[in-house]
Amino acid sequence: MATRSVPGGRVVRVNGPLVEVEGLEHVALLDVVELGATELSAEAVSISGGLVTAQAYEYTGGLRVGDPVVGVGRPLSARLGPGLLGGIFDGLLRPLAGRSRWLSPGALAAGDRRPPVWRFVPRVGPGTTVGAGTVLGTVPTAAGIDHRVLVPPGTVGTVTWIAPEGDVTEDEPVATVDGAPLGVTEWWPVRVARPTHARLAPSMPLATGQRVVDLLFPIAKGATAAVPGGFGTGKTVLLQQIVKWADADVIVFVGCGERGNELADALTELAALEDPGTGRSLLERTVVIANTSNMPVMAREASIYTGMTVAEFYRDMGYDTVLLADSTSRWAEALREFSSRSGALPAEEGYPAGLASALAAFYERSGRVRTAAGGEGSVTVIGAVSPPGGDMTEPVTAHTERVVRGLWSLDRDLAYSRHYPAVTWRRSFSRDGEAVGAWHAAAGRPDWARHRARALALLAEADRLASVVDLVGLAALPGRERMVLLGGRLLREAVLQQSALSPNDATCGDGKQFALLDMVLAVFDRAVELVEQGVAPSAVEDVDFSGMTRVRDEVGPDDGPGVDARRDEVLGVLVGLR
Repeated sequence: MATRSVPGGRVVRVNGPLVEVEGLEHVALLDVVELGATELSAEAVSISGGLVTAQAYEYTGGLRVGDPVVGVGRPLSARLGPGLLGGIFDGLLRPLAGRSRWLSPGALAAGDRRPPVWRFVPRVGPGTTVGAGTVLGTVPTAAGIDHRVLVPPGTVGTVTWIAPEGDVTEDEPVATVDGAPLGVTEWWPVRVARPTHARLAPSMPLATGQRVVDLLFPIAKGATAAVPGGFGTGKTVLLQQIVKWADADVIVFVGCGERGNELADALTELAALEDPGTGRSLLERTVVIANTSNMPVMAREASIYTGMTVAEFYRDMGYDTVLLADSTSRWAEALREFSSRSGALPAEEGYPAGLASALAAFYERSGRVRTAAGGEGSVTVIGAVSPPGGDMTEPVTAHTERVVRGLWSLDRDLAYSRHYPAVTWRRSFSRDGEAVGAWHAAAGRPDWARHRARALALLAEADRLASVVDLVGLAALPGRERMVLLGGRLLREAVLQQSALSPNDATCGDGKQFALLDMVLAVFDRAVELVEQGVAPSAVEDVDFSGMTRVRDEVGPDDGPGVDARRDEVLGVLVGLR
């Protein structure tokens, strides 16, 4: 995107990150301006007569009345190109490697430190007619994912020149289309969704390796999910597990206002974790956008849009991408702070009146699409929500629940009882369950949807009976109801609980997931059958079922037959009770 110079103005008022400027003509709303001698980045958010109000994305300490202001001539945009994978960036997609002084004015204003040279391999020749999304060439990456150099949106024509295979810089053209030079990088406004040819219905599940998600509350590739939970319920750990094990080509992780030490630990783990597809570091196919709690707060508001733009960029290359935002509550708090400073009338709990629309617009940019070039790609969005005090009725949580296709609600009681992931089946839901069930049926598991429905019903009935037991005692229940309580306990301990620290249990393949669920349901059915045949419920309850609860940690992540063997052992023990 071309940058034009806009005649300058001067600062007339500084109120934290909110700066008022006069004399800045020909500036459009949401254009980027540069403040002072250190060229602090800011965005024009209000224009009234000759007065422009800008929100700064960096610390404004030292900025004075009278300092010069220059308009960049374009909206807040991200530079997209090679060098994103494996990188760590701030909310404006500026590299943070070697730049720990983000609190110093202008510390990030200088040019970034991306690799200056890439290897370009052409894929078309002179005379080829190209349009938006056509692959001009590729740039190999360490992660084994080819970076595809695409014709930018809005460009159609004939290739008159293409660079030969060799090293190029980010400012060097690699092709000419009807006289217009094209490089390996492009600029794109982060608040504008990148165009696609068509949206496709979600059908293929996103495998996360987490059983409670994949079995009970699955989402399809291109869908959306929210993870609400109070402090200490395990939101960040769950998202980190999805980063490590999700079935996606590219992961975009947005650390939005969270603690820096947690993000640092996650990056260390990602760098040490081996990607099963390439054998290299998993971090090499991850883009990390870090806007931690000690960084400038207004860059937090831009960070999720920046992350979405990066995810759409790789989607347009034909890849399946997953965007994880931790957390959208901190982003909403940045909106609240800015609206308060700008004098906007507050709505519920001080949030701006447009909060619901902003959340819906963000999640709407997800989807499985047919790209402009005719391929397929997807952006799946998973956002953490941190309701104050665990209040699930607060505005951010309530508005998010209305627009997402999946909700993985975390429960404090489960977390405190060391049941992880603490996803509760009482408040969680999935609107993609039917589509995912159809996919599993086509993949050779026709019983998947029926088993899922039975598991949800068993958990609900066990919860209902647990409250009855608190009143009348276990011995007062009929035999079948006692078996329901047993089946619910086995579901929780043998299937839904999962250890992020176990090599065999940190992730779980489809075969092992289905085998574990089938094992519990088969044992439950046999137990009910025995009770109906006259066997005492206490005799069934006295059977040692610890082998069922241990098998998830004793066999490999994809060892479904190993689980089946344990199921047959337990069923054999139950036969002896007749």
